[in-house]
Amino acid sequence: MTIEFYMNLTEIIKITSTFAEKLNHLTFSEPITHVYNPLVYAWEAHKIYLEKLGSGSKKVFFLGMNPGPWGMAQSGVPFGEIRMVSKWMNIRTKIGKPNNEHPKRPIEGFDCKKSEVSGRRLWGLMEKKFNSSDFFFAEHFVSNYCPLVFMEASGRNRTPDKLPKEEKNTLMNLCDHYLWDLVQSLQPRYLIGVGAYAENCLQRNFSSENFTIGKILHPSPASPLANIGWEEQATKKIKDLGIW
Repeated sequence: MTIEFYMNLTEIIKITSTFAEKLNHLTFSEPITHVYNPLVYAWEAHKIYLEKLGSGSKKVFFLGMNPGPWGMAQSGVPFGEIRMVSKWMNIRTKIGKPNNEHPKRPIEGFDCKKSEVSGRRLWGLMEKKFNSSDFFFAEHFVSNYCPLVFMEASGRNRTPDKLPKEEKNTLMNLCDHYLWDLVQSLQPRYLIGVGAYAENCLQRNFSSENFTIGKILHPSPASPLANIGWEEQATKKIKDLGIW
């Protein structure tokens, strides 16, 4: 690792930690009753994930929306399906507990037995394409626009786009600044939104910059299209963009 990139990685870890602290000071109104911040209680796992950046700039930056309850919420890794994180990425460490844990959404860390379909699909494609996670991280990286998990009293998930306008704008301001810093640090050629929301975030921040911005279908099982050959559709789109 070069001295120059060591400083870059150190700065990325620092700005991520600062970002996490700022997010922790936000408040949200009903129907949101519980907010999880895995950048805090799963910080050690996320820090190891950031260290997977290795050295140099990246060719491709994939951006998701926010964590799923059985993915990043448990593992601290974007789209972090437990098996893919622990076995393929070789990340396994103690995960803490969020403040005000919802009884229907317990954080069990790497002992979680549930599998997040979105993460299994996304990282499963990368495993098939690159075999080794080191090969993937040599030119690619995956992040989430918003690292917070929002839940209603029933335990139902609520996505950031459904927040009240003022709360959403405050959150987006923080997320935009972090996204800008991360992209400027990694200097990718391709910015790929995993789903329309993430693509819109990239377009809003970088449409005037020298990046190729695109989108792949979100792998969520809630999307009927994603349940019909998501891997083939995503692969075709990535190839059409000239990435693979």
